Amino acid sequence: MNRLYKSLMVLQVAATFGGLAVSGQAAEPAQPAKPDLNRGQAIATQVCAACHAADGNSAGAAFPKLAGQHAEYIVKQLKDYKTQPGAKAPARNNPIMAGIAGALSDQDAVNVAAYFAAQKTKPGFARNKNDVALGQKIYRGGIADKGVPACAACHGAAGMGIPVQYPRLSWQWGDYTAAQLTAFAQGTRNNSETMHTISLRLTDAEIKAVSDYIAGLH
Repeated sequence: MNRLYKSLMVLQVAATFGGLAVSGQAAEPAQPAKPDLNRGQAIATQVCAACHAADGNSAGAAFPKLAGQHAEYIVKQLKDYKTQPGAKAPARNNPIMAGIAGALSDQDAVNVAAYFAAQKTKPGFARNKNDVALGQKIYRGGIADKGVPACAACHGAAGMGIPVQYPRLSWQWGDYTAAQLTAFAQGTRNNSETMHTISLRLTDAEIKAVSDYIAGLH
């Protein structure tokens, strides 16, 4: 993505949030109030839809599906795109998302996360039947001799996850999941030491198989 496009995206975000009166100029409350789904929908439609679609069901694997994802997990990821006090870089390094997350108040992060969480996830499908057995083995039972735990232990048998800590994986794009596992392994995504350790122990073929299996999991 070129520098001009990044600059235009950041300007668009700033202009949109200015129109929605969600810029960080006003004093932030100590704790976010109850989510405002209408405000969350406005942000999703005007800012997030270009990549994630207005209902959170992105059109392709370059961007994750956010529909049905835990609101608490989305809020945490938005925070992780920002460089925190004392840190040299954000835990998740993405210039576009850094600009978007940085323009959101804490309250509107809660608003848009709650909106996406309330949307219905469109079904996904495994694409390679030859990978299903291996993917299922890793997801359900792990790989004991490599110290890889079952994915289901944290993300649940049906891939529904646990708010904040463990995201919903069910019906997520396989290529997106594979890209994240690779990023964890390579250290380019740094917001889960557990996932870094696990991903390092997986081969590319194992990452591909379990990610494809997850795409059809429900």
